[in-house]
Amino acid sequence: MFKKTKFAVAIGLAGLSMAGAAHAQIVKIDGSSTVYPITEAVAEEFQKAKKNAIKVTVGISGTGGGFKKFCRGETDFSNASRPITAKEMEDCKAAGVEYVEMPVAYDALTVVINPKNTFLKQATVEELKKLWEPAAQGQITKWNQVNPAWPDAPVKLFGAGADSGTFEYFTEAIVGKAKSSRGDYTASEDDNVLVQGVARDVNAIGYFGYAYYAENMARLKGLPIVNPKTGKAVEPSGANVENGTYVPLSRPIFVYVKLKSLEKPEVREFVEFYMKNADKLVREVKYVPLPKAAYEGNIKHAKDKKIGTVFGGKNEVGITVEEILKREAKM
Repeated sequence: MFKKTKFAVAIGLAGLSMAGAAHAQIVKIDGSSTVYPITEAVAEEFQKAKKNAIKVTVGISGTGGGFKKFCRGETDFSNASRPITAKEMEDCKAAGVEYVEMPVAYDALTVVINPKNTFLKQATVEELKKLWEPAAQGQITKWNQVNPAWPDAPVKLFGAGADSGTFEYFTEAIVGKAKSSRGDYTASEDDNVLVQGVARDVNAIGYFGYAYYAENMARLKGLPIVNPKTGKAVEPSGANVENGTYVPLSRPIFVYVKLKSLEKPEVREFVEFYMKNADKLVREVKYVPLPKAAYEGNIKHAKDKKIGTVFGGKNEVGITVEEILKREAKM
């Protein structure tokens, strides 16, 4: 009799536990691998502050993959390393998904090489274009085909996958057209895969967000890019993003929050926590924080339900922090 009662109590407690789990407060996030380090750092701190009463899940399916889930209503937040596109805007509208756009940091999109590479000291936009443009596929396979001063050695290419905002930004900034790229390279939405590929091959070159380079400086070398206006080679760094010399690979990065999700207290709390702690945590993961006014503006936009984007569905190479803040203020 005792055993049976004990079993019944156990079943009852399990039922209560499952019911509690079903009603657990969860904030769901997916999208850009570039923005992931910031949002993951915020999520960790937030969950500690809430003593794990609210769970925050952060996935990495690339900016494009994240927007697909977001526009289907599967997530509360979408991490994005470029603004939402016109097609994604249409998809969200068709599904009745409205959103608040929030710039959270600036990134120095970084071209990396193996530390044992002794010949590559810098690269121009023209050299990178020659290496990555569609016409290079199957044709440009050795370093000396890009620059005769470089060795007769095979080029091993690693880059962002087609669903990545980094892929779109890099191709637009370097090749001149978004998503215009050779296809014969190792592609991944997971930047750690790209890090490992370049770290293992002396003839490798790749690109991804600065945070992944900063985490792996012992295994990689950041390639200085020649500023097209000044002709001077500029290293990827937070300081060079801030002073405006690291062009054309400096870019703003974002989170998008679903308006309907802002009706949930846990999402509102997370937004506020994110923006109040962004300056510190953005610095910790080696990106460039925005001015305090930008984060305050994001909180205000969430409260005022300022929906939409200030980019009109297009990526913009070379946009400054000042210009973004001016546009956001006019929303």
